Amino acid sequence: MKDMVCIVCPVGCRISVDEENDYSVIGNKCPKGATYGKKELTFPTRTITSTVKIKNAIHNRLPVKTSTEIPKNMIFDIMRELNKLEVSSPIKVGDVVLKNILNTGADIIATRDM
Repeated sequence: MKDMVCIVCPVGCRISVDEENDYSVIGNKCPKGATYGKKELTFPTRTITSTVKIKNAIHNRLPVKTSTEIPKNMIFDIMRELNKLEVSSPIKVGDVVLKNILNTGADIIATRDM
């Protein structure tokens, strides 16, 4: 059994996942907790939020995020790529600043006009 706290909603249920019983989940107060528990042990993913360098703007950094969840084991590789990235203004919210980062299928999108 693996114990964890569900992070899908603000309730923060303490759940237990039984890896030997088809990843059955107990302790969840909603169906989202069961889905989260199973996914977290079989294929954990995360949405990345960060900043990238921007030229010709009022600020030096542009806030960005991934368009979809990426495999958790790729977080540091993606952050290294974002650290190398530099964009130029003008940028609008929702603009794709980097397509398909590291072949994950996730785009890097701007979360602020600049």
